[in-house]
Amino acid sequence: MFEFIKIIRWQDIVDILVVAFLFYQLISIIRGTRSVQMVLGLVVLVGVYFMARILDLVTLLWLLQTFLGSLFIIIIIVFQDDIRRALTQVGRTPFQKSMDMVDKDIEEIVRTVFYLSKRRIGALIVIERDMGLRDYIESGFHIDSRLTREMLISIFMPVSPLHDGGAIIRKGRIQTAGAILPLTQNPYIDKHYGTRHRAAIGLSEETDAVILVVSEETQQISLVQHGAMTAVSDEVSLTNSLRAIFIGGKGGKDAHKYSWKNWFSKQ
Repeated sequence: MFEFIKIIRWQDIVDILVVAFLFYQLISIIRGTRSVQMVLGLVVLVGVYFMARILDLVTLLWLLQTFLGSLFIIIIIVFQDDIRRALTQVGRTPFQKSMDMVDKDIEEIVRTVFYLSKRRIGALIVIERDMGLRDYIESGFHIDSRLTREMLISIFMPVSPLHDGGAIIRKGRIQTAGAILPLTQNPYIDKHYGTRHRAAIGLSEETDAVILVVSEETQQISLVQHGAMTAVSDEVSLTNSLRAIFIGGKGGKDAHKYSWKNWFSKQ
């Protein structure tokens, strides 16, 4: 036992920790997505391959060898969205901090969403952080307006031609309205969520943006980030949550976080 400990180098410990961290990050990225089923499918195929070798099933073994021989290319094709999201997260520097939002901007947004909620007007507001949203900004109608409550409300009024898409806020300004956002492919999302909620979750899975959704049916206000949805109960909790994200400090503890069930519980 002691001889084994003596031959362990500090490089071996670092190697194990790095690999463990990478596996943890991989599980964090794919949990709660359809990629989980794909991973399980590949594991089953590998298990069948070894069983075919043991039982000497020549035809099945040949088919699996042909398929698994291109496994690297298959993984890139099947998991391209997850790979892109992982590389984007790796490319982020931990020293970046979104400081483009100030208290006044947060106040305008909070007042807007609660005004819309009380009147059963649906809304989808996206706030850019460190990862750029240029592709999504260009999909909508360019506005580049000062961030005000009146402007946001006018965008989401039912008579507005821009109310169906998302309004994207960048550096304290409303950059675009009517933006087209990607819908989530998460199979575990409650079926009663509509297009706005699915678009919010979909964008949050691919970027670090903070999205606010107002349901016109239930009047519920939700804060979406990193694929998780938080039900907001009042203006104070939402203000604290946004301040904690964009400005720093304590906040957001009063909001009831609704996140998708643990990855392992879904299996």
